[in-house]
Amino acid sequence: MDLDIRGRSASEIADSLRALIERGDLRPGQAIPPVRALADGLGVNRNTVVAAYRQLTQAGVIVTRGRGGTRVADPAPVAQEGFAAGSVLRDVGTGNPDPDLIPDPSSALASVAGRPVLYGEPVIDPALEEWAREWMRQDLAPAADMRLTITSGAADAVERLLAQALTRDDAVALEDPCFLTSIHTVRIGGYRAVPVPVDDEGMTVEGLRAALDQGVRAVVHTPRAQNPTGASLSKRRAEQLRAVLRDHPYVLVIEDDHFSLLSRQPFHSLVAAGHRRWALVRSVSKFLGPDMCLAVTASDPETAERLAMRLTPGTTWVSHLLQRLTLALVTDAATMAAIERAGAHYAARNAAFVQRLSAQGVPAGAGDGLNLWIALPVPARAVSEQLMRRGWLARPGDEFVLAEAGPSHRLRLTVHDLDDPDADRLAADVAAAVRAAGGRLVTREVA
Repeated sequence: MDLDIRGRSASEIADSLRALIERGDLRPGQAIPPVRALADGLGVNRNTVVAAYRQLTQAGVIVTRGRGGTRVADPAPVAQEGFAAGSVLRDVGTGNPDPDLIPDPSSALASVAGRPVLYGEPVIDPALEEWAREWMRQDLAPAADMRLTITSGAADAVERLLAQALTRDDAVALEDPCFLTSIHTVRIGGYRAVPVPVDDEGMTVEGLRAALDQGVRAVVHTPRAQNPTGASLSKRRAEQLRAVLRDHPYVLVIEDDHFSLLSRQPFHSLVAAGHRRWALVRSVSKFLGPDMCLAVTASDPETAERLAMRLTPGTTWVSHLLQRLTLALVTDAATMAAIERAGAHYAARNAAFVQRLSAQGVPAGAGDGLNLWIALPVPARAVSEQLMRRGWLARPGDEFVLAEAGPSHRLRLTVHDLDDPDADRLAADVAAAVRAAGGRLVTREVA
């Protein structure tokens, strides 16, 4: 099939291919010309075609399959958090908080009624703004000139922050492995994801430096309870990363502190005094429930002004009833005590499950957050398939990985809501699944 691909620059070639795909002349799964053949046909350098294909690959338009060539990507959406629809298996990959630990808002609802809010009035409830300013200010650089914005959750904030700063095909540094919603947000925005490896202390220094060298215009970072790994940024690593960013003051740094009030770890920031473009985002969904679609964003004045402009074409404010309800809950002593107990519960249940796994010969470590990131001696998909035969639905690490480096050997589990018998059974089944997939367990020494 002859394809009318045109262009002399990488952007022109990428745009031409994208137009063919959008018109349906190229369909999902269909091969596109090899680099050398297209370069020869267009009379351009091979590197120009390589750059065009890289743009389309990082935007999720095409995929490379090794000897299978480069093909049009299947438009299926990125995997999302939450319960798997229609499954009869016990889902231990939800990423959800425990509904029994989400505070009951019933008594607080009676206190949120008041005068209706009309068009043109302040978009942030004054009392919530006062509370949120103190909440955010305590973790920002002392001299930071802060402005507040309220959005419909953290994902909404990140999407709008990227949209006000970037154009299509701009590069964004993402943690690798990465939160599923961040992958989805970058992909649908048409930005190029540049993976930055994450270890036990957060983003790696060399990874961030390499991403900046590639010209990223934004960095999306999780300071605590990184999803899926559970890693939290250490004080030492934060200092090192701030030093790397010192020469890039206009790169937008977005910190998604999603676990905030539940976290067992201190907050350390990538944003140094004097950094020009930054935003700290904190949603309430993990401790007040996913249905409380509200996030507070603290940012520099210019970013706040642009973010406000991004709100004007659509919903210009988050419901003041929701804002008042949030304030009523976070200023209630009993609710805050319940949130503290919930954070302790998640940490304790995850730590207990790690001990169960270790006793079964699967060494693991517990990070912060709702999930566990389990290292396996065999590919995670093989283990997850074996777990399905035993009645469990788990998430293999492949879903969270940006840089393709072979099959993932990690499994993400959400186990904090399992009772002791079910936790014992799952730990034993993970060990059995590893054996069935050809892996060796760690034999404990007997004293």
